[in-house]
Amino acid sequence: MARAPFITFEGIEGAGKTTLAQQFADWLEAQGVSVVRTREPGGGELGKQLRPIILHQPLDAYTELFLLLADRRQHTLEVILPALRQGIWVVCDRYADSTLMYQGYGRGLDLELLRQLNTIATSGLQPDLTVLIDLPVEIALARANAPNRFEAESIEFHQRIREGYLQEASLAPHRYLVLNGLEPLESLLTQLQAVVCARFPLG
Repeated sequence: MARAPFITFEGIEGAGKTTLAQQFADWLEAQGVSVVRTREPGGGELGKQLRPIILHQPLDAYTELFLLLADRRQHTLEVILPALRQGIWVVCDRYADSTLMYQGYGRGLDLELLRQLNTIATSGLQPDLTVLIDLPVEIALARANAPNRFEAESIEFHQRIREGYLQEASLAPHRYLVLNGLEPLESLLTQLQAVVCARFPLG
């Protein structure tokens, strides 16, 4: 049996990806689709312990990276791959792309090194569709409502991440769906539903 679709949601802090991911998963379940909802960091058992450290403790850039990769490795092996192999869709709030953006474009770590490490951490698993919600940094940060040390970074840091997302999306247009985060959530969900219905069998 072919594995089920793996769909990830990405964006800068305050973009609205968590809300859209939740509403999308609700819609899938209403269509009779089996779904696992998860997130990074914190989707697996190890990640639940690491998430407060990653989000709130002062960390060196490489320490931050290694914790995220450890979380991703266990998350992929224990949560994501088993579900996909059983024919269960996986909807994930952040995945490997976030490491490229935050630790690469944001913190300045080597992008090719990050790609290699992500490949190891994910066992080569890539999302079938990555939903990127794009909007101006100032507007997104004003919406953010869960303060953490990433949100406390400079406007320039978040701007580099936004530009990184758009750059990576341009390199993989078959995988990324870029949505305008200034549009109403209902509109974003409708656009996403149309793409998913065209690309993946729901039955």
